Amino acid sequence: MKPKKNPQKDLNKNSTTYFVFGLLLVLSMVYVALEWKTFEPEINYDYSMNTPEGIIEEEPVKDFKVEEPKLKQVLPQEIKIEENDTEVEETEIIAIEVDANTEVLEVSDFEVVEEPDEVEVNWVTIEEVPVFPGCENEKDKRACFNEMMQKHIRKNFRYPELAQEMGLQGRVSTQFIINKDGSIGTIRKRGPHELLEREAARILSKLPKMTPGKQRGTAVKVPFSIPITFKLQ
Repeated sequence: MKPKKNPQKDLNKNSTTYFVFGLLLVLSMVYVALEWKTFEPEINYDYSMNTPEGIIEEEPVKDFKVEEPKLKQVLPQEIKIEENDTEVEETEIIAIEVDANTEVLEVSDFEVVEEPDEVEVNWVTIEEVPVFPGCENEKDKRACFNEMMQKHIRKNFRYPELAQEMGLQGRVSTQFIINKDGSIGTIRKRGPHELLEREAARILSKLPKMTPGKQRGTAVKVPFSIPITFKLQ
């Protein structure tokens, strides 16, 4: 059986040689393309051409005369003297220096007036606590006082509208004095904002007059502390 292909006309015979030659040709072209450089022609500009005929003329220096400032003469104001007919009262100063004729007073000549000290007794240690109106017949007057205080706060409590709009809330610590006559004295308060403190003071200022507290049978001042809580729902 004879082969169908002619060995002399084999197309794959020199394919390797052609491939290598083509590859070298392509690489040479790529190298030349990457290494090719071009330069722009160097141009020197003559900036002197921007001025007429290329010459810069200097401006002449002018002489200026400095004039002295003119001083304006200011005349003093005319002083008008007016007669004063107002009578001047003379004050007589009496010397109080001590001399040999000065009378010396004895200690017995002075009257000593003793003013009672303002006694303030703590709520915990006082013998007879102040009595809130309505607690006169209660056995435990301390507990009744606390209960009536809570009722008074709930009854007179008004949450400030501005404080609600600002979202203010918190606890206001308060203290007030029950005077010797049963009236409400100094109110102290401390809280997160002035609006809440002001409302707490307003509530306490509406407290009724009470039976004063007593220590050894004598009416005394009694401080009482209570917190008032403001809480938004």
